[in-house]
Amino acid sequence: MTYTTTKPLTFEEFLKVCPEDGSYELVNGEIVKVDSTGAHRSVSRFIVRSFDREIERLGLDYIVDKDIAIRTYTSGGKEQGRRPDVSVIEGRIWERYLNTYAGIIEPLLLAVEVVSTNWEDDYVDKLDEYQRLGISEYWIVDYLAIASRSYLGNPKVPSVFVHQLVDGQYQVKRYAGDDRIISQIFPELELTVAMVVAASQPRIV
Repeated sequence: MTYTTTKPLTFEEFLKVCPEDGSYELVNGEIVKVDSTGAHRSVSRFIVRSFDREIERLGLDYIVDKDIAIRTYTSGGKEQGRRPDVSVIEGRIWERYLNTYAGIIEPLLLAVEVVSTNWEDDYVDKLDEYQRLGISEYWIVDYLAIASRSYLGNPKVPSVFVHQLVDGQYQVKRYAGDDRIISQIFPELELTVAMVVAASQPRIV
């Protein structure tokens, strides 16, 4: 759902309208509602918990959270307001924003997007914007194998694509099945694609 405004909004104006509501993004000057299923949210929460445990285990000065608003730019220089499904940010940067509703304008360490029906946003638009912002690592978690075969191959299988920033450009590796997801931000993380996919399934009691 898109809320049409009388004029294109800036990132600052967007935050005044939706200061803490993770259900909305700013896209091409308009407020766009971002819907997600329960399975989508379960996958996001599972990744948050996995990162949190690793941060605590290693005593890292990182903060992991859902729905942090970040300012990005399109190739044409237009401000966007994105809310990655999972964000990892340095503690020193997080502390600058403790007492404000302002969105993050500095690069995250890691952004995760869990793919839904508008999958091209994650594979194309957000990838370009996150690279442009300088986010060190970007995960695309396609737990439903919903993207086209040009990305997922044939047959399509659930996959996690990890993009790592090298000289200003993303280099990507794809993981599937029991592959351990390799992260530069969390190099010792023991997480497989199968574990991520399982988080979207009903628990068997």
